[in-house]
Amino acid sequence: VSSVVSNCVRPHRWQPTRLHRPWDSPGVYVVFSLEIKADAHVRGYVGENIKLRCTFKSSSSVTDKLTIDWTYRPPSSSRTESIFHYQSFQYPTTAGTFRDRISWVGDVYKGDASISISNPTMKDNGTFSCAVKNPPDVHHNIPVTELTVTERGFGTMLSSVALLSILVFIPSTVVVILLLVRMGRKSAGLKKRSKSGYKKSSIEVSDDTDQEGDDCMAKLCVRCAECVDSDYEETY
Repeated sequence: VSSVVSNCVRPHRWQPTRLHRPWDSPGVYVVFSLEIKADAHVRGYVGENIKLRCTFKSSSSVTDKLTIDWTYRPPSSSRTESIFHYQSFQYPTTAGTFRDRISWVGDVYKGDASISISNPTMKDNGTFSCAVKNPPDVHHNIPVTELTVTERGFGTMLSSVALLSILVFIPSTVVVILLLVRMGRKSAGLKKRSKSGYKKSSIEVSDDTDQEGDDCMAKLCVRCAECVDSDYEETY
């Protein structure tokens, strides 16, 4: 009897209930409620402002708790440097390599967290990361941007000059060729008529007068070109 009573009054041992968590189940993936996108590679030139784009989409409305942080990591280094912070107002870095060179060009209400670098140099090459938090959306990916700053080479300048030459000189050359062809055709027609003994009408006489004027103008153009060529040769 005593053994039966003792078993009845023995206190029940409490076992904690295991809560089911979605990530414990196979095939379940974590979905970010805050998605951030940035350019993977950006190329710029020394002395020319560079924009680092960063956009985000949040499932929650933007509030004054939203924060944006940009960091920089030099090439072949694990050291990161904070260069910009935003929370209701922009706070660019006031120390380090990017001092007074970071500007805010984004708009949080449009999902834009972009910044700009002024007076970039080749020392600015490296990796930039953009982090956004919009409580309760704080879990997100962190995209990175590889920046490459170079000097504008002679090839770039040469291409600009070549483009200008194409736009200016080629149309002028075409016009000159068309005028020469027209003058040649008129001259050939006059020679044929003179050989056949054809009598000219008053209208054709006026055409001949125009032709003579065109010939004089052509001779004048040729003479001017010869003068220019002679001046050009004298300079060398």
